[in-house]
Amino acid sequence: MSVLVGKKAPVFSAKAVVNGNEIVENFSLEQYVGNKYVVFFFYPADFTFVCPTEIIAFQDKIEEFEKRGVAVVGASTDSEFSHWKWLQTENKDGGIKGVKFPLVADSSMSISDNYDVLAGEHDYNEEGQLVFNGTPMAYRGLFLIDKAGVVRHQIVNDMPLGRSVDETLRMVDALQFFEENGEVCPADWRKGASGLKATQEGIAEYLGKN
Repeated sequence: MSVLVGKKAPVFSAKAVVNGNEIVENFSLEQYVGNKYVVFFFYPADFTFVCPTEIIAFQDKIEEFEKRGVAVVGASTDSEFSHWKWLQTENKDGGIKGVKFPLVADSSMSISDNYDVLAGEHDYNEEGQLVFNGTPMAYRGLFLIDKAGVVRHQIVNDMPLGRSVDETLRMVDALQFFEENGEVCPADWRKGASGLKATQEGIAEYLGKN
């Protein structure tokens, strides 16, 4: 599994559904560089079980992300048509109607591959035929990308394990606190708490207060 932290986020251009109902041809995260932070997350598949709980949870907290200048973007290996249909389906019927942030269609699996969250890989069999070994879906990868387009945080969960939206917000707050104050964030740091200076004296001062 690749560690992308500290590196430029892989660039892509793909079809996506935006605003819950509009299919666009050339969606890219590059539109946010210099303007917004990005939470870019992968999920295994549309019309499944854990995935809608995560996506709806991100939508429920979308104002909190927007207040922090963060764009939330989801992606799976489904087509843009599958995304669109799922977005038109009521929640009680297993859909995600009401979700407005973009969902990227990675039907070629190239984006998942570049972010190294694809649950399998292409290979050639003994007959020389190109085959896919594994599951042609993405793990639950999540990448926090700063305004310069650099990955600052990543997590990857196995498919049965849903993520915490509150923890994602905490990481956004920690990154922005560090950028604004130059102080680092200790274990279990929360917005409103003090940070610490990255020196032995700073650590001793912090531990003395806590």
